[in-house]
Amino acid sequence: MAGWLMPLEEVPDPVFAQHMLGDGVAIDPIEGCLYAPCDGEISVLQPTGHAITMRAGDGIELLMHIGIDTVQLGGAGFEPQVQVGDRVRKGDVLIRFDLDAVVCGAPAVVTPVLLIRQDGITLSGVHAGGMVAPGDHLFSVTRAGVHVETIADEAGPVFSRDVVVPLSHGIHARPAAKLREALVPFDAKVTIAKGERSADARSPVGLMTLAIKLGDTIRIESHGPIGAKAVETLAAMIESGMGEKADPTAIRPAAPSPARVAPMVVPSGDPGVIAGVSAAPGLAIGTARFFRLPEIKIDPRGEGEALERARLASAIAAVASAIDADLAHASGPMRTILSAHRAMLEDPELDASAQEAIRNGSSAAHAWQMAVRPQADLLRNSGDAHLAERADDMVDLERRVVATIEGVQDAPLTFPANTILLADDLLPSQVSAIDPAQVCGFCTVRGGPTSHVAILAASMGIPALVAMGPALRSVAEGETLILDSGAGTLRVAPSDTQRAEAQARVDARAAALAAARSAAGAACHLADGTRIEVFANLANRTDAERAIATGAEGCGLLRTEFLFLDRDTAPSVAEQTAEYQAIADALQGRPLITRLLDIGGDKPAPYLPIAAEENPALGLRGIRVGLAHPQVLEDQLRAILGVRPIGQAKIMVPMIASIGELRAVRAVLDRLCAELGIGEKIELGIMVETPAAAATADLLAAEADFLSIGTNDLTQYALAMDRGNPAVASGIDGLHPAVLRLIADTCRGAASQQRWVGVCGGLASDPLAVPILIGLGVTELSATVAIVPEVKALLSGLTLDAARAHATAALACATAAEVRRLAREFQA
Repeated sequence: MAGWLMPLEEVPDPVFAQHMLGDGVAIDPIEGCLYAPCDGEISVLQPTGHAITMRAGDGIELLMHIGIDTVQLGGAGFEPQVQVGDRVRKGDVLIRFDLDAVVCGAPAVVTPVLLIRQDGITLSGVHAGGMVAPGDHLFSVTRAGVHVETIADEAGPVFSRDVVVPLSHGIHARPAAKLREALVPFDAKVTIAKGERSADARSPVGLMTLAIKLGDTIRIESHGPIGAKAVETLAAMIESGMGEKADPTAIRPAAPSPARVAPMVVPSGDPGVIAGVSAAPGLAIGTARFFRLPEIKIDPRGEGEALERARLASAIAAVASAIDADLAHASGPMRTILSAHRAMLEDPELDASAQEAIRNGSSAAHAWQMAVRPQADLLRNSGDAHLAERADDMVDLERRVVATIEGVQDAPLTFPANTILLADDLLPSQVSAIDPAQVCGFCTVRGGPTSHVAILAASMGIPALVAMGPALRSVAEGETLILDSGAGTLRVAPSDTQRAEAQARVDARAAALAAARSAAGAACHLADGTRIEVFANLANRTDAERAIATGAEGCGLLRTEFLFLDRDTAPSVAEQTAEYQAIADALQGRPLITRLLDIGGDKPAPYLPIAAEENPALGLRGIRVGLAHPQVLEDQLRAILGVRPIGQAKIMVPMIASIGELRAVRAVLDRLCAELGIGEKIELGIMVETPAAAATADLLAAEADFLSIGTNDLTQYALAMDRGNPAVASGIDGLHPAVLRLIADTCRGAASQQRWVGVCGGLASDPLAVPILIGLGVTELSATVAIVPEVKALLSGLTLDAARAHATAALACATAAEVRRLAREFQA
């Protein structure tokens, strides 16, 4: 059957999960048809039509059981197409069933496919999981002493498949890792080729160097019967989209990759200014200090193969252990980067290259360099800027392993206060070791705006410019600099007037930050005393701790997706509750508005089967996913209700488009509260992200406890522009008059029912937008953690009358550009 393949252990029934009937797999179907998995004879057909057993020759019997506890449906929705005694061929239809009826009437529709337990019969070559289609290989049967499968013979016939890649972002790190996992059951060498270059399919780094993009045609190749099945497995996975399938109309043969294009830098006409690309926002005044990491001297000649192998293995193990230790307490971008480094250490292609070099007489350190550097160069020259920036991670790993082999320990990165660090390039581990109290900004000759270095700098609040070119090397050590990331410029040796102007801006921001932090526990008010709440958008406990330190009054949006993505199974109720409780504790009693799981579209989860959609942004996403998978929704609600004190954690429903969706969630919440004996009121609000929700805000406000506007999605839906599509990205602006009018409609509708309205989207973090939002009727803003102090300072000097007049003028503007010009004049 077509659906998502999973291990038998994940079936929500102990009879199947504990292999009481036999071994096998399970499929969560996406369509209502069960086909014969092989040739055979029907031996058992349940009267209710929900389960069937086949005899497949040599006494082997297979059981297929559609759904869990489906016998209680009494046959409703099931239409068997065969009878006991019928001979069937592989692919014949066995049972048709009403998928919707089974989903609604049974605890689960997941379908076990079992080899009935017999002595001397086992499974082999079991499919690794993921989306499968009728006819895909699931497993093979082995009888004692007679193996159906044999090890693939590389001298045997070649089997290959050409596949057009349907993944939106091509084969990047995550799909590459999934392909490697899928090959675990197959003892065969499989390669993937793009053009004249190929890589081992088990090597994520090797696959990344091929720069495989959406629309590329690739060839998957192996030898022998097992290799053939491995090829088919990978082809099916890739053609399924692996949860990242693009709009079919976007899939067309890719043009040849151009040479790598550096990020665009607009030259400055001022000889005292060097232009660069903004990597992390901010303004800094400081002293130029160059950072040059000394090269580690190594002897390329080895001292014997066995000794050098041991040295390399020991060094890799030590670096892996150090990364694991850092992962234990890392969060946010740092955790993502460390995880990527950890996976690279286990890359089989790097290991094979290094081992080959050692066999040829290289030392362990030299062998590691010879393995890593060519791969890093391939990434740099791939023609894909994003992949090119991953080369930094490989260079970082190279140095860590080589330093460990040679017993070299880099000196701590210490600098005088107010240093603006200049370097040819920086590695992620070096940026993470920088002390923001010493380094107020950095600039690099090379690098890219989406590299891990840039991500780390932004998370640490350090302004940064990259891709500045050789001109940066002409700056004298000790020179005074002004780094303006917003303008993309580095001013060298500024005049007294220029420095004073920049210092005034730095001081104003610092004063606002200091004032907000000193009044962290104080409520935010406008200049006329009007109460406005300033919350922060959070993703974890660390964010919560930082938010409180910067003056946030609570969490206006907890993105719970961090618990659900990048894993193979859904988090348990206990795991979710523990995470939510930790965040609630960090907030010290302040409100915690928890958004229910918002995945689908651009944020797929592998364990929730979502069929490929022509337009994912308009498909199964947001609360629609929760309603389609009621157990996931119920588990998350249970977890939130477990947070103490009761009521601190409020619940917010994403992507509401109709009152029926809100009522469905309310019904589940009320039932769970009754079961758990919770009598206190649990606030249930909605996110206004669709024009439908904005237009019917009065109806929704009659049954929702609050409304919070997600301006990012509301903007893309109002303007019919995909915010992930670079062809139209320049036209997406939340200050477009159409969006502002939808916000105004939302505020009016909510006011008619005495409900408050917040904004948790990007506009809440835009200082130009904040006064307009307040003037339209918004009374709560949830901004990014770093901008909270600036928002509070801005609000403290604003009156409600002035904000209303300003908002009225903004609504009369014809374009977003006019609104922004008006906003700048308002704050001048």
